[in-house]
Amino acid sequence: MARGDAPRDSYHLVGISFFILGLGTLLPWNFFITAIPYFQARLAGAGNSTARILSTNHTGPEDAFNFNNWVTLLSQLPLLLFTLLNSFLYQCVPETVRILGSLLAILLLFALTAALVKVDMSPGPFFSITMASVCFINSFSAVLQGSLFGQLGTMPSTYSTLFLSGQGLAGIFAALAMLLSMASGVDAETSALGYFITPCVGILMSIVCYLSLPHLKFARYYLANKSSQAQAQELETKAELLQSDLADSAVPCVGLHSHPVRLPRHHSHGDQLHQSWEVESVLQPHLLLPPLQHHGLAGTEPDLLLPVARRGQPAAAPAGLPAVPVRAPLHAVPRAPEVPAAHPLPTGCLLHHLHAALCRF
Repeated sequence: MARGDAPRDSYHLVGISFFILGLGTLLPWNFFITAIPYFQARLAGAGNSTARILSTNHTGPEDAFNFNNWVTLLSQLPLLLFTLLNSFLYQCVPETVRILGSLLAILLLFALTAALVKVDMSPGPFFSITMASVCFINSFSAVLQGSLFGQLGTMPSTYSTLFLSGQGLAGIFAALAMLLSMASGVDAETSALGYFITPCVGILMSIVCYLSLPHLKFARYYLANKSSQAQAQELETKAELLQSDLADSAVPCVGLHSHPVRLPRHHSHGDQLHQSWEVESVLQPHLLLPPLQHHGLAGTEPDLLLPVARRGQPAAAPAGLPAVPVRAPLHAVPRAPEVPAAHPLPTGCLLHHLHAALCRF
């Protein structure tokens, strides 16, 4: 859902850009697996008979290298690993570097694969180069998709739908390309060359669309607010952790915002005198005061909280409480285990009960 103060997406350029980016993320791999009969024929060492084998029925010879098994393993394993690794890469690698770097790397790998169509090579080295390409293509695709989904998380949900629609259209394009290749009756090398050049065009379009996003006011608005949203989410997470700590009887005592809390101090005659002490919380005071009251810090358990000095004034602690005259990092003082013990009545209360007993007699 778009925000009220967000600019309009003029001519739906941002939506079209994300649609093309979704197309560019899956189009290369879909075209790559469409050309599997070409790879099987090359690995069979068919030589000049490759065109004849693939132009007749588009099925490869016997899979001597277990090509399908290796492609499945070396495509899914890097995809899984780099999807997990992308959760840590965003902290040290800028988003633009991850997206543009992945697109350029996939473009170079498909250009290499297209060039190998015209290069005469024995099956062994060709298999090694192809497997390395499969591994790197899926690794960069995982980083690319994870980074783009991170950007889409800051934008309205409509743009995520457009991105996914582009990915779905990539599979349709690959199937149509294979049907056209079979219907036209072209030779295998020309068909494979078309399979590898078409994704290069799609990747170039994706690069142009991504570079144009910072120049569009609508995309710039959401991408510029991404850092502030991340900080807000971090504060929200701290608030949840704070509530969890307070629920476990650990009370944070130093932070960013201050609010006075009245703590009891026992007089020698048993009366309670209250003195205001400044307690600083990590977030706004309304997040801290209800849990404090829940834990009885309004006047029953002062030993759970460390007092903090007022600004510019040294603090003298109440009885039984240590003074903390400086601002310390965030820490918590856990509740001391309660030990049942007999508490004697104050002197005033004892005399009052003794006088009442004597009056009865």
